[in-house]
Amino acid sequence: MAYNIINLEDICNSIDKRKVKEILSDFECKLNKDVEQFLKEKAIEFSKQDIAKTFIVMGSFKGNLVIVGYFSIATKTIEVKKNLFNTATRKRLSRFAVNDMSSSVFEIPLPLIGQIGKNFKNGYNKLITGDELLKLACKKVKEAQKIMGGRFVFLECEDKDNLKEFYESNGFVCFGKRNLDRDERETNSGQYLLQMLRDLTNLED
Repeated sequence: MAYNIINLEDICNSIDKRKVKEILSDFECKLNKDVEQFLKEKAIEFSKQDIAKTFIVMGSFKGNLVIVGYFSIATKTIEVKKNLFNTATRKRLSRFAVNDMSSSVFEIPLPLIGQIGKNFKNGYNKLITGDELLKLACKKVKEAQKIMGGRFVFLECEDKDNLKEFYESNGFVCFGKRNLDRDERETNSGQYLLQMLRDLTNLED
């Protein structure tokens, strides 16, 4: 299936905010309430303030375009422990880092896939796989990197075996943990999120 990827900012610029919220209300993600809450309550303002850009993924259902998923992208500076990677990967990472040779970590500004999720309303989640949605997000990051430079992307997820295995099967490597902020504890389980990194060099078109 071919998907239409629309920048939420473009939607906001073409119709009024009330109509945008009505469109976004057609999204449900009971598996992760943080994903649903972000899209409905934060995505518009984050986009306006250039904190994070959200992309709506549309697919065809009975002749109509519906929201099948979305993802958001931002930039964040992170610390990556050098000893977690082999020599070749460390060398590639060092090219994008504030590199203190005496330090045990790289400090790197990287694209962050801040939110990603499928729409479970009316079974629309069956119109796209998690692999396909994640690949669309990675391809969007890679498009930006063709203009800005860069090679890596990272994301954060709950410490659950199925999530970790999913991201690892898509080329991500765990490099650390981040303690949950106070406002994140209501919609996430546990006390921290896993941080996972991917080199997009060999991402297939």
